[in-house]
Amino acid sequence: MSLTLYLHPLASFCHKVMIALEDARLPYRAITVDFSDPASARQVSDHWPVGKIPLLHDEAAGRHVAETTIILEYLAQRHPGVAKLWPSDTEPLLEARLWDRFFDLYVQQPMQKIVTDRIRPAGANDPHGVAEARENLRTAYGMIEERMAGREWVVGNDFSIADCAAFPGLFFAGIVEPFPPSATALNAYFERLLTRPTVASVLAQAQPYFTMFPYRDAMPARFLPGS
Repeated sequence: MSLTLYLHPLASFCHKVMIALEDARLPYRAITVDFSDPASARQVSDHWPVGKIPLLHDEAAGRHVAETTIILEYLAQRHPGVAKLWPSDTEPLLEARLWDRFFDLYVQQPMQKIVTDRIRPAGANDPHGVAEARENLRTAYGMIEERMAGREWVVGNDFSIADCAAFPGLFFAGIVEPFPPSATALNAYFERLLTRPTVASVLAQAQPYFTMFPYRDAMPARFLPGS
């Protein structure tokens, strides 16, 4: 198998690439990285010293590709199944790129700020930063609510890269800072994402690791193992 994805099944940024690969029916080998094990961590850091996952290895091309959007752009140039996730017309493509970045920067990043603060050493917490992250999420929710009113998917009529980016952040963000009940379009969009088979598959792969999630106590029962 030519493609190997270094990942962790609980890592939300990895989910974005996994959803796209499964949606494209593109075979790949998944290798779980344990950053507490130096040998395992070196599988990533030897090729991408900042040590961030996911990291793609294309054996046939003899190269490693980092960063989620770049990974998916790289694959779209080589595989029609991934290319279909990128709109072909200029204006929708620009919108897809915008919302891909939006979900990464304004949903995933504030969510991760809240999550990682919970596992900081005693006395090293950042309550101001967490409050700011929660406010950023509430702003993002309002923007998504406005965007999704009357829409099935974020861009055009088809599932796209923007939706691949949307689900992982929204899944964990909705646990640490629940969506307001009044955000009916956002809530409906999230439920729609959950019913997509490729999203459900990635979520099922993450489920055995949910005990490791710092906000497991706030996770809705329907997502817990055995539900």
